[in-house]
Amino acid sequence: MPELPEVETVRAGLANSILGYSVQAVEILDARSLKRNAGGPKGFKKEILGAKFQQVIRRGKFFWFPISKERALVGHLGMSGQILVRKPADVEDKCTRVILELSRGRSSKQVRFIDQRLFGGLYFDDLVLTSDGKPAGFGPEGRVEPLIPSSASHIARDLLDPHFDPDAVVEKMLTRKTGIKNVLLDQNLMSGIGNIYADESLWLAKLHYNTPAELLSKKKALELIELATDVLRKAVAQGGTSFDEQYKNVNGESGYFAVSLNAYGQTDEPCPRCGTPIRREAWSNRGSHFCPRCQKLKI
Repeated sequence: MPELPEVETVRAGLANSILGYSVQAVEILDARSLKRNAGGPKGFKKEILGAKFQQVIRRGKFFWFPISKERALVGHLGMSGQILVRKPADVEDKCTRVILELSRGRSSKQVRFIDQRLFGGLYFDDLVLTSDGKPAGFGPEGRVEPLIPSSASHIARDLLDPHFDPDAVVEKMLTRKTGIKNVLLDQNLMSGIGNIYADESLWLAKLHYNTPAELLSKKKALELIELATDVLRKAVAQGGTSFDEQYKNVNGESGYFAVSLNAYGQTDEPCPRCGTPIRREAWSNRGSHFCPRCQKLKI
C-alpha cells in the first residue's frame, strides 16, 4: 500500500504538472472508483466539470485539490491506485477507471486514475476547519488554509508537516502499553507511516517492533521520531518505494528507495549493521522485518 513518500511523490508530481488547468470533460470507465462520492457518478461529473486546479495538499496518505472555500476533490490511492498525467494521444493504460480531460490555454492533458484492486478512489468532500486552526497539511507551492476535507479531519498530522509537534506526539506515545510498531502505524497519532517505513525506522532505532511504547524513554522516543522523519524524507527524495507495477509516480516511473532498505523485504539477508540474517515474523496479518541481534525484545 502506498505510504507517505509514495503519496507525496504523486502530490508533488501533480503540483508540477496540472496546476492552472481546468477540467473540460470527464470519462467514467468504472463507477466503483467513485463509490465514496456522495452524489455518485452524476454528481461527480456535475461538480468536476469546469473545476480549476490551483493547489494540491497532502496530509498523511490523503491528498486533495481545494475547488472552493467549501469543497475539495479528494484522492486516495488505497492499495494499488495510481494517478498518471498523460497526453490525450498516449496509449491506453490498463485498469484506467476515470479520465479527466484538462486544458490551460492551448495545452491539453489527461489525468488518469488507475486502480487494479479498486480500494482507492476520487470523491468530493466538504472542507472543515482544522482542529488546531493551523494550515491543513503539506503544500509548499502556496499558502495552505486551515481547511481540511471532513473525511480526513480525524487523521493526525504527518512527520513532514511543518506543524507536526514531536513533543506532543511523544507525550502520547509514552502512555501506550501496546507495541511500538502499532503506535507508529496509528494514523490518529501520526499519519503516513505504514509497514515499510515502520520497519525501517525501528531498525535504525534498534527497537523490536513489540517493545511496549511506554517502556521507551522520552529521549529514545524523540530519537525514533527523528529517524522516522529522516527515512520519510530520503524516501521522498528517491520517489518512494516500488516493488511491483502497482505504484508509479505521475509519469509512470517507479520509485527507487527499495535499494536503500535495511530491513523491510530483506528476509535472510545479512543485517547491514551486524551481519545477522534479517528475520520476518507474522504480525497483524502482515509481517515485521527486524534483526534478532540488533533489535532484541525488551519487556
